[in-house]
Amino acid sequence: MKEEQATVASNVLQVGRLKAQDNFTPLPYRGVSYQPYAGEMSESAIIAYLSCREVYRRTNVVVLHNTDGDHAVVAIQRVPGESLFVKVAKIEVLALPNSCVVALSEHKDPANRSSLAQLAVELKISPDQTLVVQGRFDHINIIHRPKPLRLKVVEVAPPNPPKLFALCEHVLSYASLPPICLDLERIDLNELCKSNQSDALLVPCRSGGLDQLGESIHFLDERPEQRKDWTLIGCERSLQFHRHYYGDEPPRIEMCPRALTGTVSKPTLLKCCMLEFDTELEGDLAVVPWGADLPMVERALREVSKGVDYA
Repeated sequence: MKEEQATVASNVLQVGRLKAQDNFTPLPYRGVSYQPYAGEMSESAIIAYLSCREVYRRTNVVVLHNTDGDHAVVAIQRVPGESLFVKVAKIEVLALPNSCVVALSEHKDPANRSSLAQLAVELKISPDQTLVVQGRFDHINIIHRPKPLRLKVVEVAPPNPPKLFALCEHVLSYASLPPICLDLERIDLNELCKSNQSDALLVPCRSGGLDQLGESIHFLDERPEQRKDWTLIGCERSLQFHRHYYGDEPPRIEMCPRALTGTVSKPTLLKCCMLEFDTELEGDLAVVPWGADLPMVERALREVSKGVDYA
């Protein structure tokens, strides 16, 4: 019972400062009430209208809409109480029709900040606007002043889609994180291999698509018995394996995203097989192991997005 009361208390908005809050997305979105409205779409008229009304005890945000298709978004602070309906204590108009954009997108999850932020980016919503989304299951939510983190994900391909990018997309589909939008920077192994002069290639493993890089492909993890005149497509760890297996260093084409990327100037996520059990954060650069799982990727996304302002 105490835990339920604490959750209820945490869901009461402190109205008065939300208008300047970036990335405000009310969660859970059951606190958003979508209501018809026949009055004037002005701040004073809306405040007068809602001041005289009662609201459901879980309502935090009201989206008003009229027959002309105009919308306004209002945050409310309720009078304390556990009655089914309560009075409104404070009102803050977040957006009037001139700064409110409405979108129907059945594949966007209204319970997911990044999903709403991605739609805002797709629609080129400016940081001073509010996006009202009718999304999955026809449910409605908002993202106010969308300023998501634009995160560059550097990854090799094949496989396609690149594994780390796919893991990031999956994590963002369920994790409670600040709003993040991914930008893929693909390292095309086919392009890297164009400089190869050897008849044979040695690749780290049978990962999807690597066996299509050339006519004569060998796999380092299978430890070929006969040393060929090959070029190694691999990173420093693959080179260490080769030294151990064959006692020498072959010609090599670097494929490590960390080595190929160098210094970063904006938030970036990549993988490196010199890491094995944990993630690293160096300024704007987050690094996960080559074999990172979903919890590792989520931890890296959480670390690199710590500075994002949201509510």
